[in-house]
Amino acid sequence: MPRLVPIPEDFATADTVWEAFEEHLRDQGITPYPAQEEAILTVLAGDNAIVATPTGSGKSTVALAALYYAVSTGRTAYYTAPLKALVSEKFFSLVEALGAENVGMVTGDTAVNADAPVICATAEILANHALRQGAELDVALVVMDEFHYFGDPQRGWAWQVPLLELPQTQFVLMSATLGDTTEIERRLTELTGRDTACISSAERPVPLEFEYSQKPLLDKLSELVREDRAPVYVVSFVQARTVELAQSILSANLTSREQRDRIAEEVRGFRFGKGFGETLRRLVLGGVGVHHAGMLPRYRRLVEHLALTGLLSVVCGTDTLGVGINVPIRTVLLTSLTKYDGRRVRQLQVREFLQIAGRAGRAGFDSVGYVVAQAPEHEIENVQALAKAGDDPKKRKKVRKKQAPEGFVGWSEQSFRKLVDGTPELLRSHMRITHSTIVNLLARPHAGVDTVRDFIERTHESRDRQLDLMLRALQIGRTLLAGGVVERVEVPGGAEYRLSEELGPDFALNQPLSPFALAALDLFDPEGESWALDALSVIEATTQIQYHILRGQLDRIRGEELAALKAEGVEYTERMAILDEIDVPRPNREVLEEAFEAYAASAPWVREIGIEPKAIVADMISQSMNFSQFVAYYGLARVEGGLLRYLLDVVRGLTQTVPVDRRGEELESIITWLSDLVVRVDSSLVEEWEKLTDPTEAVPEEALTALRQTFTSDRRRFAAAVRNALFHRVLLAERAAYRALGDLDSGSGWGAREWEDAIEDFYEEYGELGIDQAARSPRLVQIEDGPGAREWTARQILSDPQGDHDWAITAVVDLDASDEAGEAVLRIESVGPLTGS
Repeated sequence: MPRLVPIPEDFATADTVWEAFEEHLRDQGITPYPAQEEAILTVLAGDNAIVATPTGSGKSTVALAALYYAVSTGRTAYYTAPLKALVSEKFFSLVEALGAENVGMVTGDTAVNADAPVICATAEILANHALRQGAELDVALVVMDEFHYFGDPQRGWAWQVPLLELPQTQFVLMSATLGDTTEIERRLTELTGRDTACISSAERPVPLEFEYSQKPLLDKLSELVREDRAPVYVVSFVQARTVELAQSILSANLTSREQRDRIAEEVRGFRFGKGFGETLRRLVLGGVGVHHAGMLPRYRRLVEHLALTGLLSVVCGTDTLGVGINVPIRTVLLTSLTKYDGRRVRQLQVREFLQIAGRAGRAGFDSVGYVVAQAPEHEIENVQALAKAGDDPKKRKKVRKKQAPEGFVGWSEQSFRKLVDGTPELLRSHMRITHSTIVNLLARPHAGVDTVRDFIERTHESRDRQLDLMLRALQIGRTLLAGGVVERVEVPGGAEYRLSEELGPDFALNQPLSPFALAALDLFDPEGESWALDALSVIEATTQIQYHILRGQLDRIRGEELAALKAEGVEYTERMAILDEIDVPRPNREVLEEAFEAYAASAPWVREIGIEPKAIVADMISQSMNFSQFVAYYGLARVEGGLLRYLLDVVRGLTQTVPVDRRGEELESIITWLSDLVVRVDSSLVEEWEKLTDPTEAVPEEALTALRQTFTSDRRRFAAAVRNALFHRVLLAERAAYRALGDLDSGSGWGAREWEDAIEDFYEEYGELGIDQAARSPRLVQIEDGPGAREWTARQILSDPQGDHDWAITAVVDLDASDEAGEAVLRIESVGPLTGS
C-alpha cells in the first residue's frame, strides 16, 4: 500500500485532507463506493458516523480516512476491535499506510509505540481508559470496528462505556450487522453535541449465493475445489473439532503438487514448535489450514498469510475469521447452524450467521461469494441411503432412517433460509459492574459515590436494571473498602474515595478476584522461606484457566501413578480406587478455601466466580520446564494458546496485585522469568512490526529498545534458562523418564537407551540422584564461552549422597538456535564421570 503522508497541521482542513485521500485512492485504481464517500465526508464534516454497510463494502477505507484526518490535524485517535488478532492486523496495515512513527498498539499483553497519535487497541483497553479519565482523556476520534459487539452479553459493556464517558470525542461506529440504530444515534448526539449520521446500504459489492448441502463433507469440499470455489473456510463452533476436520480433509488431497511446492517455499524458515506446530506444519504443507483462538498468535498469523496469498485450499476453524480478519475466502461452509453459548446449545442468531457468511467473497478477489450450510450428519446419511436405493419403492421402503442423537439440537433447510433472509436482532445493552469498573471510576480526581451513581444512570439499561447495578456497585464498594483497596477521605462538603497509596502506582485489578487475592496475601509470612511460592499460589488460585489444561495435568499424573501401581502388581479395583483419589497439585488449598468462604460472607457475589487453587506456573518452576516442555509433557498442544493466555494473566496478577514492597527477591525473579518466557513463546507481533519499520524514519527510540533484544543478549537471563534446561534433564533422570529424555536429545545422539545406560551407571555407583534445593544450586552449574562466539559449554554437576560431585551432564549451547527457538537449545556431549576424577 502506498504511504499516506500526513498533511502539515497548519494546512490540514477537511478539503485538503479529502483531496489528498482521493488522490491516494486514485493512485491505487480505487473509486470509492457512494456509501464510502458519504461516510468519509460525514467524518470530515465533524459529525459522528455509524457505518452499517455489508462486509466487503470498504469500511476499512472509511476508518483509514478518519484516522488520516486525525493524524493530519494533530489529534489523537483510537481504533478498537474485539480480537487481539484483528487489532494486530489493523496495526500492521496502518503502519504501512501512515508510517510506523504514527501508529501504536495496546492490547493488554502488548504495548508498542504507545504514545503514537493513532492507537490500535482492544475495546476493553479504551473502555478502561474512559472509565478512569472520562472527558479528560486525550482522544479526539474513535473508530470502533465490529460495533455489533455492543449487544454481547459478556463484552458489550466495553463498547458502551466510551459512548457514555467521552463527550469530547468524534465517533465512527462500524459493522455489517447492526440492525436498528435509532436509539444509539440519539444518545451519541446527546453525548457529543455532534450530529450523527447512519450510512447504510443493503447492496453488497460481491453478491452471495446460498446453498444447503446434503452431501458428505469431503464430497462437498472436493466439488467446491473442482468448481473453483476455493479457498473454503470450514466453520466448526467446537475448537477441538477443527483439527480433526483438518486432518480428515488432508486425506482428500485437494491441493495440487505445484501448490504444495509453493507452500513449502513460503514456509521455509518458519519456526514450527513441537507438538501442535508439527501437526500444523503437516497440514499447511498439504494445503489445509487451522484457525482458532487456542492457537499461538504466530500460528494464526501464518495461516492468515498463507490464505491471503491464495495457497490454502481449505481452512478449518471456529468463527474467529467471522470477526473482520481480512482473509480472502471464496466459500464459507458451516458444518452446523448451532453453537454452545456457555450455557446451552442453541441455533445461531441472524447476526451471528450473517457475520460468518459475510466472510465469503472479498472485493478485489471474487465476483461472487458462496455460503454453504451442511445438513446434520444423520440427515445426510438418510439422503445417501435413499439415493442408494434408487427409484425402487420396495428398496426405499426398507431403508431405515437414522434418527438424530439424543439431546441433539438440530437445524433444517427451512431454518437455514430464515437465517439467510433474516434481519439482525436489535442491539441491547449489557452493562456490567465489576470491581475494576468501580476502581477505575474512583481513580478519577475527587471521585465519590456520586461518580459511580451518575455513571450507572447514564447507561443504556432500564431503570430497574440500573437499580440492580447500583446494588452490585454498593456491594463491591464495601468489599474494596474492607480490603483496603479504596480509602474514604473526608473533605469539606462531603467525602471522596481514593485508591490506597500503599498499593503503588502500577496497581490494577485485572482479575475478578484480585481484591480477595490482595487480602489473602496477608495469610502468609513475607519473611518466610516459602513466601514467593505462597504468593504465587494466591495468584494462581484467583486466575481463571481452561479446563483442558488442568485435565491434561491430571491425566499425566494419573497415568504415571497407574503405571507404578501396575508395576507393583496392585489389583484393578484397588488401582481404580487409588486413581479416583488423585488430584492435580493444589498448594495452600485448605487455607485459601477457608479464607475465601470468610471473604464471601461479606461479598456474596464472589461465590459465582469461585477460586481454584492450582499449580501451573509453580509446576513449571519445580520441574524446571519451559513452555514447550510443559506443553509436550502434559499433552497440551491443542490448547497451548490458552496456556499462554493463562501465563499472561498470572504475570499481570503478580505485577499488579502484589505490592512492590512485599515481593522480595525470589518473587521478583519469578516475575522476571515468567515475563521473559511469555515474550519468547510468541514475539511474532513485535518482530513483524520491526520488519515493517522504515529504518530511515524517526521512530521513537523507546519503542524499539525492547525489540532489539534477542533471547541470548541478556546473558544473566539466558544463563538462567540454560540452568533450567539442564536441571530439567536431572529431574527426568531421577524419575527414570528415559523416553522423555530421548525425545529431548535424540537429535544429538542421546536417545532413551543412551540416557538409560548413563544414568543407571550413576545409580550403580551412588544409588541416589539428588534433586533437592542443594542439587539446584547454581554452584553446580558451570557455563563457559565455547570455541565459537555463538556457542557455550555448559555442565550440570550431579548431586550424589557422598558429595563427591564427580559426575556431570555436559552440553554445548547453540546461541543462534536458541534465539530462533526462543528457548535454550542444547546439544548433549556426555553424561558421566568428570575427566580426571
